[in-house]
Amino acid sequence: MEEPAWLCAETDDAEGTRALAGAMAPHLGHGDVLVLTGDLGAGKTCFTQGLGAALGVTERITSPTFTIVSEYEGRLPLHHLDVYRIDDPDDTLDLDLPELLEAGVTVVEWGERIDAVLPASRATVELRFDDGDRDPDSRHVRIGLHGPGWLARRAALARDLEPWAVPC
Repeated sequence: MEEPAWLCAETDDAEGTRALAGAMAPHLGHGDVLVLTGDLGAGKTCFTQGLGAALGVTERITSPTFTIVSEYEGRLPLHHLDVYRIDDPDDTLDLDLPELLEAGVTVVEWGERIDAVLPASRATVELRFDDGDRDPDSRHVRIGLHGPGWLARRAALARDLEPWAVPC
């Protein structure tokens, strides 16, 4: 896979992480995949909650750690996967992943674990704890845009993520 184009941001708390994700929602369409990676407890589910709320999901979004897949209805269907417990990408065969990826938006927490079965065109969202002297609730967020469809949206995404932007 080619080196992605990166956008970098910081949030001060869970609400900020949700707001940042919500700012991405208008740029999403059917077939878009977001792979969430990073530190345990750094806000992957908070990110998905913000994205879902901005897509019009009214159900409560929780981590699907034990169910692996949760589906929500909004402006676009939202498929929320948590593949932390999957050790082998072949274990995703039972998930009907190709069908999920066709309609709506798919968010995959711990997606690096099944990288081999995910499409090359995607956004990778890395959420990390701030390791400096800032508030312990702050997060560093790096968004990698892979593929022509995502790269075409880079300028618009950068504009809408400006309130959280930091140099990469």
